[in-house]
Formats: sequence, structure tokens, C-alpha cells
Amino acid sequence: MAKLTAATDDLSGALARIRDAVGPKGVVGADDAAPYLEDQRRLYRGRAALIVRPASVGEVAEVVRLCAAANIPIVPQGGNTGLVGGSVPFEHGGEIVLGLGRLNRVREIDPLNDTMTVEAGCILADVQQAAAAADRLFPLTMASEGSCQIGGALSTNAGGTAVLRYGTARDLVLGLEVVMADGRVLDLLSRLRKDNTGYDLKQLFLGAEGTLGIITAAVLKLFPRPRETATAMVALRDLKAAPELLARLRAASGETLTAFELLSGFALDLVLRHVSGTANPLSRRFEQLVLVELASADDSAGLAQRLERLLAEAAEAGLVSDAALARSEAQRASLWRLREAIPEAQTREGASIKHDVAVAVSAVPAFIERATHAVEAELPGVRVVAFGHAGDGNIHFNLSLPEGADGSAFLARWAHFNRIVHDVVAAMGGTISAEHGIGRLKRDEFARTASPLEIETMRRLKAALDPLGILNPGKVL
Repeated sequence: MAKLTAATDDLSGALARIRDAVGPKGVVGADDAAPYLEDQRRLYRGRAALIVRPASVGEVAEVVRLCAAANIPIVPQGGNTGLVGGSVPFEHGGEIVLGLGRLNRVREIDPLNDTMTVEAGCILADVQQAAAAADRLFPLTMASEGSCQIGGALSTNAGGTAVLRYGTARDLVLGLEVVMADGRVLDLLSRLRKDNTGYDLKQLFLGAEGTLGIITAAVLKLFPRPRETATAMVALRDLKAAPELLARLRAASGETLTAFELLSGFALDLVLRHVSGTANPLSRRFEQLVLVELASADDSAGLAQRLERLLAEAAEAGLVSDAALARSEAQRASLWRLREAIPEAQTREGASIKHDVAVAVSAVPAFIERATHAVEAELPGVRVVAFGHAGDGNIHFNLSLPEGADGSAFLARWAHFNRIVHDVVAAMGGTISAEHGIGRLKRDEFARTASPLEIETMRRLKAALDPLGILNPGKVL
């Protein structure tokens, strides 16, 4: 990875010039540095030579230009809500952290073109609200939307709960503005939906985690705002019923099916145990459940009646054992709370080892069964918390420590259990990172599971776009 190589006097001068470029308001003092140096899971805590928060694209470009001239590595950072250690510096203290939070303007909303142009530091929830104010929907949604920034979401190709209908972050982008490794600004802020002129360069930076360039603005796709929704918590006959039910719902509901979220019975147990104000909406405990939601821009679509009928037909076919339909917005929110509170509940239960993997939708039941058998054979008593976006094949296959076990000793086996679970994923043609990225946490596992030619091609791209290796070094590759 890149480290500072400049002489001390040269380094001091370069850092002084960087401070001048952003001004006093753009420099984070030592007393306020802690949130920029530690990742959300507290797996990594680094040090930085300087933490800066430019207020404009021009300031970002000047900081990068100065860093390139002095060979100072840069860690771009959005809301620092990532889960793989990709947005915090290493421990050696030779990097600067470049926070994008002050680039937070909505530059333009064009409802007739269904686009909005926003800067990278905009909070995702604010982007959603700005779209809603224009009677439009920006569909990217996730638990961290109140603090994550759109630039970080795009840089990690974030997923969330609406991928089934709208796709991942990269599917929601028409154009980008990117500061390259030498400080030049690449303007790709196209609002066009059809453009066949050469390579689609923006795709290089979406999901690259700041290793190829720093996203400073984006043109986002907007959609009609839903006027009607129908939501239900559904108890499945068993795991194998999940893809069968999904296929039935998609065939009958088309694009109105927006969410199909899997919850294990144990995951729901943890929520009911640890999160106040929650209750089981079903008649009793079930081993496997899905949260289903339909949405339409037509407020007379009759979605509630349609969903009720479809679930009744699925029950007759032996796929569904029980269901609870939301009859109000408050009930809908309570159902979603059961799904969204799983990470919080698992944290309160104790130490956990987490996996963000994906397989083909049809292979989700087989993956969960095989991976569960593999980890239980390795550590009897380990408790599997499997949940997530079954509609797109993305499962958060998390492990809670055995009851009464030592948390530190359990977490010390993180890499070992990663290998066990990832080997199952690889054997099934899946991916070890569906929506969280690679960062630092999964870098070695990515190198192990990816093909040599894939890694070689990525290294060539990195060398071409960042020849000094100063952009987020040691992450992804």
C-alpha cells in the first residue's frame, strides 16, 4: 500500500498547503478526529496525518493535486457507515482522510426527466426527501440512510431492500463527476438514458470504493412515487417454499413486487427479546418467514386485496402456513421494524460474525442449509442468524456465539468462519460480498476466491487510473 515517502520538511509543507486549500473550516482538529478514524463495527481504528473536509469540487481537486505532488495517500470518506473497513485509514498514520460531508447540495431536480443531480456529501435520507418534495421517488433505501452519504453509497454499490424492483446503486445512476488521482475533474454528469458514445466510464467508479477516483456528484434516476402499498409478514412452510412463493408473486404482481425479505425464526426471536415495542404479528412462532411488499403509483390498484388473494392461493398450494397483512401505515412500519431491527438485536445478544453473500435466488434454501451444516459441524452450539434480501439472492448469514461462550474467543475465529462460509458460497457460484463491498475486511478473501485474471485486470485498471497508488490504498486490492 502507498505510504508517505516525502521528507519531513516536504511533508510539513504539503500538509500546510492542503490546510490552506480547504481553509480553517475544512480542517478537523484532534478533539473531533475520533469518528473519522474508526469504522462502524469497531474492527479497525487508524491514524491520519490530516483530516480535511473540502467545501467544493474545486477544493477536492486541489487537495488531490497537492497529495499527488507530494505522494500522500488519501482515504475518501462519506458518512463512514461502511461495514468492511473501507473508509478509515490504516494504523501507520501516513494518510489523509478526505471527508465529503460539506459537498451536500442538491444541484438540480428535473421531474420531467426523472433525474436529480446531487453532490456526494448529501445524506441519503435527504436525497429521498428532496425527491419526494418533487413528487418523485429515489428508491435506494437501507438502515443507515439517516447518516450515510450518497457518494459512499455509490462508491460501494450499496443494495438495500428495494433491489428486487429497482436494482443496486449502480443501476440508479446516469452520470458522475469524479476527481481523478492527479486532481483533474472528469465530468460525466450526463442526464441521458441512451448514449452509445464509447465506454461507459462511470461504471468504473461505481463500487470501486474510492480506489480509482473520488465521486463528487451524481445524476440519479427518479421514479413515480408510490401511492399505494400492501405489506405482509408471511410464515413459510419451509425454506424451499421461499423461491416458489417469490416466483408466484412476481408472475402475478410484476413490477409492483418491491420487497421479499427473509427472516429466520431465530432472527425474529432476537428482535422480540431485545427490541422494545416489538411483537410477533403471527399466531405462533415459525421457523422461516418473509416480509413481502407490493407498491404502485396507482392509488386504485387494489394491492391489499391482491396480496391477500395471492397469499391465500399460496396457502392452498402448501407454501404458506400463516400471514399477517398490515391494515394501516402504523402496522406496516411495525412489520418493517421487525426486519430492520435484526442487526441491532443480534448486537445486543452478544458477539457475532457476519457474512454478506449472494447466490442465485433459486439456490438460497440450499445455501442456508449447507452453510448452517458446515458451521454447526465446526462449532456445535453456534447460532445462525440468516436474513436478508432473498428476492435478489443476498443473504446476511450471521453467526451468534454459542450461549455462555467467550465473545473474544469467538470473534478471534472470524477469518476461519469466513473461509468456511465463503467456500460454500464459491462452490455454489455465489459472491462473498453482495452489497457491503470489499474494503479491508474482505480483501484477502476476495483475492482467494476471485479468478487470477479478474484480479490482474483490476490491478491493471488501478495502475492506469492511479499510477501512484494514492487513492484509498490497501482497500479492495
